[in-house]
Amino acid sequence: MGYEMGRYDMSSEEYAHAQNYWHVKDREAKGMDRETVYDEIGKFLSGHNTCALATASDGQVRCTPLEYTWHDGSIWIFSEGGEKFCGLEQNKNVSLAVYDPYGGFGSLKGLQVTGRAEMVEPFSELYCRDAEIRKIPLSALKALKEPMHLIRIIPGEFIFTNSEFKKQGYSSRQIYTAACRG
Repeated sequence: MGYEMGRYDMSSEEYAHAQNYWHVKDREAKGMDRETVYDEIGKFLSGHNTCALATASDGQVRCTPLEYTWHDGSIWIFSEGGEKFCGLEQNKNVSLAVYDPYGGFGSLKGLQVTGRAEMVEPFSELYCRDAEIRKIPLSALKALKEPMHLIRIIPGEFIFTNSEFKKQGYSSRQIYTAACRG
């Protein structure tokens, strides 16, 4: 533990304590029922269209702002390309965030999603369906010099922070594990 020009390096114990902060708080939190949380997540995702997608590969982390759609239990992202594809090739585990602008203490609303990315074959049924939902003509996609890639994010866990939940008597932080959805 030392100070240098204002820089502080925490001890392993301090990092572990900070890491466990929400695990401890979540054990004491009042949760909503699963379907209500999932419905709230769906409304939030449907009401937004921009996320920050984080990918990682050998020594590189990338966080890219992208437009998305939410349907069929997945997050769908069209992309021309970019360095995020290095991460997507090497590591299918991704994280993304969607959030409202910060309006002050007690007005937080944001969603973290962890999941797995998969590439959708160009002009397959899934690809065409997302293009139709976005109202992108297939003729326009086919006319592009380079193909538009479609990334499907299959959520594993959602962590939804919404200060409004407190007014309903619940914790402002709700966790939904998609793998358990039945």
